Amino acid sequence: MLSKIREKTQGTFAWVILILICVPFALWGLQNYTEGGQESAVVIVGDKEFVQRDVNQAYTQFKQQYAEMQLPEDMLKKQAIEKLIRDELLLQHVTAEKLSITDETVRKFVASLQYFQRDGQFDKKQYETLLGAQGMTSAQFVSRIRKALLMEQYQKAITESSFVSQYDMDSFFKIQNQTRHIEYVTVNVQPVNGLPTSDEINAYYQQHVNEYQSAERVSVEYVELALADLMADISPTEEQIKTYYEDNKELYSTKERRKISHILFAKTKDTTEEQALAKAEVAQARLANEKFSDLAVALSDDSLTAKNGGDLGLFEVGVMEPAFEVAAAKLALGEVSKPVKSAFGYHLITVTELVPAETKAFADVKNEVQQAVQRAEADTMFYQLGESLTDMSFENSDNLQVVSDELGLKIKQSKLFDRSAGEGIASEENIRNIAFSEAVLQGHNSEPIELGDGRLVVLRLLEHQPAEAKPLAAVQQEVVAAIQNNKAKAQARTVAENIKQKLAAGVSLRETVKEQGLVVAEITALKRSGADLPWQVSQAVFKAAKPVSEKPTILVVDSIEGNQTVVSLLAVTDGAQEDAAEQVKLAKANIARALGQADYGAVIEGIRAVTKVVVKE
Repeated sequence: MLSKIREKTQGTFAWVILILICVPFALWGLQNYTEGGQESAVVIVGDKEFVQRDVNQAYTQFKQQYAEMQLPEDMLKKQAIEKLIRDELLLQHVTAEKLSITDETVRKFVASLQYFQRDGQFDKKQYETLLGAQGMTSAQFVSRIRKALLMEQYQKAITESSFVSQYDMDSFFKIQNQTRHIEYVTVNVQPVNGLPTSDEINAYYQQHVNEYQSAERVSVEYVELALADLMADISPTEEQIKTYYEDNKELYSTKERRKISHILFAKTKDTTEEQALAKAEVAQARLANEKFSDLAVALSDDSLTAKNGGDLGLFEVGVMEPAFEVAAAKLALGEVSKPVKSAFGYHLITVTELVPAETKAFADVKNEVQQAVQRAEADTMFYQLGESLTDMSFENSDNLQVVSDELGLKIKQSKLFDRSAGEGIASEENIRNIAFSEAVLQGHNSEPIELGDGRLVVLRLLEHQPAEAKPLAAVQQEVVAAIQNNKAKAQARTVAENIKQKLAAGVSLRETVKEQGLVVAEITALKRSGADLPWQVSQAVFKAAKPVSEKPTILVVDSIEGNQTVVSLLAVTDGAQEDAAEQVKLAKANIARALGQADYGAVIEGIRAVTKVVVKE
């Protein structure tokens, strides 16, 4: 379980970039992380103080990452706080070391963020609008990006510099490709038909009453900020729509589509430039009676395109030499150029497909433009109102009425739901996770919850129905079945233990079970990656100690169903290195990554050892 958490949280950058940027476009209410607050600190790292709100936000983000894993809440809390501390330790260290990163690197990263892109390109207007909606200057934003990139750079300098020796490789394959020789027998659970007594039933029910409880349920009240609702309330004027259309005509235009072919007459050590030109001129004259594609197949020195009639595909500016591009751009459909000189020789160029550029008329796209204007204005409002929603719901954490009155958001209510399913808003897994969080169950407003489709929700507890024990009469059949199942499992364990004892006394497995109707199976070269056995059994076999003095190692493996597998481990053979270069390369990369992460962890622990770190209850 902990290994899965480590896998998902590797890479400081992936987490810190969200916090340091504040991700105003994806996460809300992180001002305290970077600006501090007047509340009492609950986590202190060096000279940085985190208040409860910061910790709650870090926990909420962390929990959303692992929602599908159903991890215990106390474990998630500890891991979230630990991640917060480690990231702050790294930030303070790279700052103290006065590490630097180039302006060009920062600029390229900012330009790559999808929040600031339109049609895959950086849009300065979008950038300024979104930052302005957050009350953030470009300098502030760039400063946070710079810090996050520095942290990533420092981490990679450690994790990507690990050296894997041949000894490491040999040791890895020795264990990874190890095989084991085993004999085993499976004792299956046999049904028990006898009914338990009333005393047994009552005693079992009392001992396991927590297993027979109704599901804990809650209902919530909530306010919802929806981008779609904001768009519906915006009615742009005709002038606004036309202005947007004129400013963004490229969005409603299709570029010219120009497909070209060429015949190359190359200049080589055997062919002078003059000779290449002469060949091109002769070929041009032949085109009066012959097809361009046929001549390309017969004459072109560009072997790659010649077999396709000289086809170069769609014409793209900046790919070919300037003279070539100028000539190709001027040609009409089917027209052939005069010989065009390039560094390779001379070309004859023709256009085989030409679709002119076209801009859709305003009348044809008016509805589309209107929606774009509504969306642009609604986006800005959404970010601004999202900040207000975050602040108000936190400052008035004991009610939603203030938020409702100030922002005009209707307070809605859900039906009762449990942790696994619900209707309406409770059909969202994020909503259910937050609804059962400790803060909400204690009566506080939740942090804003993003639903991924332009919706932001703040909820609070309306009704809480704790889990309660069902009466014995309602679950008696289940109790009887559980008692019978436990007895059947106990019988299988008894048989397996008897077999184990005889094996330990030196009796062979086949001799031990020959009168019990059990079948002995043998695997002479069991592999870790093999599918010969259930994973629980295979895992136990490879964890077992090697046989000593030719005495088998005996183990009993219990399955979830209660079946018992008795294994006699006879021999262990060390593995050899793979012959496949790709497998070796992958293994080396994985080992280096593991060593690098271990080194990075040690560095962070070293920084921690000389830094004040306090976590208050």
